[in-house]
Amino acid sequence: MDKKFPKYIVSEFAICNLAVAPIRAFPDDRSEMISQLLFGELCEILDYKNKSWVKIKCTFDGYVGWIDPKQIQYIEENVFQKYQGYHPCSTDIALPLMNQNLSYPILLGSTLPFYDGISLKMPNAHYTFSGSTIDIDSIPINEELIMKLSKRFLNAPYLWGGRSPFGIDCSGLVQQVYKILGVPMKRDASLQVEGGELVPFPQAARVGDLAFFDNAEGIIHHVGIILDDQKIIHASGKVRIDTLDQNGIIHSDTGKYTHKLRIIKRVLKYEESKGQITLQSERK
Repeated sequence: MDKKFPKYIVSEFAICNLAVAPIRAFPDDRSEMISQLLFGELCEILDYKNKSWVKIKCTFDGYVGWIDPKQIQYIEENVFQKYQGYHPCSTDIALPLMNQNLSYPILLGSTLPFYDGISLKMPNAHYTFSGSTIDIDSIPINEELIMKLSKRFLNAPYLWGGRSPFGIDCSGLVQQVYKILGVPMKRDASLQVEGGELVPFPQAARVGDLAFFDNAEGIIHHVGIILDDQKIIHASGKVRIDTLDQNGIIHSDTGKYTHKLRIIKRVLKYEESKGQITLQSERK
C-alpha cells in the first residue's frame, strides 16, 4: 500500500456490496448525507478515522466523502483495475440477486459486474440475476430509451444526496439515468453544467438535453432532463414531469413557475441513421 494506513485497512480500494450505502460529509452517523454508493460501484480509500470510518473517492464521479467500512468490501488493486469501466446496470426498481438460496436486494441503476444475462461476478462471490438490464453495446441509445429510463424514477421521493428510486435528488436523477446509458456524469448540478454543448434556446432542445436552473444569487442549484412536447422530468419533492418554457419550469398542478431557467446543455451527440435519431455518447 502506498498510503500509510493501519493494518485493519487491508487495501486502498473497495467495492460496494450492499444495495446502497450513504456517503457523509463528515465521519459521523449524524452528519449530512452527500451522496450514496450503489451495489457494484468502486471507490478508493483516502483517509480513515478509527475503525469506524474511511474517507473515499468514488471512481464513477470523483466524489469524496466518508463511509462506514462495514458497508464496502476491500479489494486489491489488480481486482480494482479489472472491475473498472462500463458494466450493465439493473433497470428494475428493486429485485434480488441470488447466491446459494440467499437473496440480496439491489436497486435501479446498480452495477452488475461482468453480467452475462444470467450471472454476475463480484470479487468473492457469483450471483444470479433474473431482472432486466440494458446492453448499450447492442441496442441504440435513442430518445425513446432515454424517456423510458427517466420515467422509471417517477414518483421517487426527493432525498438530498440520494441516488436510488427510494430517495433521489435532482442531480442524482440525471447521473443515474446517464449512468445506465454508459455516460459518466458529475455528481452535482453545479458540476454537470460544465459539460456538453450549449443549446441556444428551449425550442432547439431535444430529448435527453439537460436544463439547468439558478437561484436569486445566480448559482446553479437544479437540473432536469428534457423530454418531448416541452416536458421536463426532475426531482422536486418527488420525481415529476412538468412543463418547460423559456422562463423555467411550470408546475403541472399549480400552473406556477417553480424554477428559473439558466441554460440548456447537450451532453450527447445526435447522428441521423436510417431515418432515426440515435444518440451517440462519448462513453469510455
